[in-house]
Amino acid sequence: MSKQTKLIILFFCILKLILHLIADSHSGFQGDELLHIEAGKHLAFGYMEFPPLIGFFAFIQNLFGSNSVYVHHLFAHIASLLILIYVAKTTIELGGKNKALFLALFCMIIAPSFGRSQQLFQPVVFSQLFWVLSFYQLTRFVKYLDKRSLLNLTAFVILGCSVKYDALFFIFGLSSLFLFKRTRQSLIQLHFWQNIIVIGLLLFPNLIWQYVNNFPVLQMFSRLYETQLDHISRAGNLGRLLIEINPLTSLLIILPAFIYIFRNNKKINLPLAFSIILSIASLSFKNGKPYYFYPIILTIIPFGAIFWEQIILPKRKWMIYPVTTLLLLGIVLIPFGMPVYSFNRYLTKIYPFEKKDIEGGKYAVKYDEYYSKEKWRKTMQELKSVHDNLPAKEKQNCLIWGKHYGQAGAINLLRIDYNLPKAFSYHGSFYSWTPKGEMPETIIALSYRVGDFFSPYFGEVKLVRTIYNPYSENEEELYQRIYICKMPKQNFDKMKEQFKKRIFE
Repeated sequence: MSKQTKLIILFFCILKLILHLIADSHSGFQGDELLHIEAGKHLAFGYMEFPPLIGFFAFIQNLFGSNSVYVHHLFAHIASLLILIYVAKTTIELGGKNKALFLALFCMIIAPSFGRSQQLFQPVVFSQLFWVLSFYQLTRFVKYLDKRSLLNLTAFVILGCSVKYDALFFIFGLSSLFLFKRTRQSLIQLHFWQNIIVIGLLLFPNLIWQYVNNFPVLQMFSRLYETQLDHISRAGNLGRLLIEINPLTSLLIILPAFIYIFRNNKKINLPLAFSIILSIASLSFKNGKPYYFYPIILTIIPFGAIFWEQIILPKRKWMIYPVTTLLLLGIVLIPFGMPVYSFNRYLTKIYPFEKKDIEGGKYAVKYDEYYSKEKWRKTMQELKSVHDNLPAKEKQNCLIWGKHYGQAGAINLLRIDYNLPKAFSYHGSFYSWTPKGEMPETIIALSYRVGDFFSPYFGEVKLVRTIYNPYSENEEELYQRIYICKMPKQNFDKMKEQFKKRIFE
């Protein structure tokens, strides 16, 4: 790797890190992040919504004892830089030089989809990382047919499956290696079945955990299809995807990528192309959301960048200038993907293009991390006021029931600063961590708009606070409500049994 190549990669790494740190300074926690942070306090071989690896990352971040966004985005930022580096390495492995490298990395920077998905502490960014790392090793294996690349590919596939179940779609794409004589013979000679056994053995603990817990992941997918995926059109998905990765990237890089793949270096490109196509086909068949396809886009970008470098620019060197200029225009979409603007500037400059009317709301902000810092500050203050006004005897054993896992996660992350008791929830993975034994005489309950949800479980339920959120993008979360619940009708063990089939409500 030449000095100039290293400088290009270093430049984009620094630029990407700066954008992430600016976004951190303007944002609070997105709701799902609060669940993942809590998972780090309960290490296990599995969780209700996701495989175990993100819990391990959260465990390490939690060792800092901080509720800072910077600290809890530590692994997400490391992952985002590694993604950029290994997209670069894949581009080089496929024959790309500095111009292709520049185009590939620049397309990543200007894609709103990669901005936000690689900003938050969620399985999504780690899924992209291990998909890119696996594809890099797949590229090397197809190119060199060596045992080391196959072993590395096996390791990254295991890590991918340990962070998000969509790695199964990558594994399905690997079946393309059996379609080509050259790769098929090499797999047989290298005893590929041993790698499959290793994958199975290392993923077996999570499978056992799922079995012991009645396969909650299947309940989650069923609920997801019922409420979201069955209502998504595949054509609409494709349109959203092309916009989310930046229309200029879609036009200038993604479409030319397929031209390059099928006309150049077919011995290497075709097995990789069929791997990509099989992954896309299987994801489309399952009607995945647009962001499920982000890792695949990262594997396509290098081919599009090389198309320009090897096919267009040798004959028309001047084309690099209009192409770069057009991509530069794509910078205007960066604030649509990550909070590089302050919230007030976002409301004046970006929100008008995303405006959505919500009855009873003042704005309908697409991403809650823009306003969650203020939202949770107000919520904790109201909870503290309610808790402080309880009689001393009731305070002693009082707990807080967060109806949504994001509410319970926020309380447990921030409660020390407000001298609040611990929170529990029966929503998502919090179901696994609920208390046992008798319930205290008084429970403070926090929910969104859920009607008389708590009444069946207590003899007395009293609404004491209502917290308005003018920025919610859905009517349900416009208001949070705080209740004081007394005279429980059951203990925690019976409560857990009642919510056994309601984890994802």
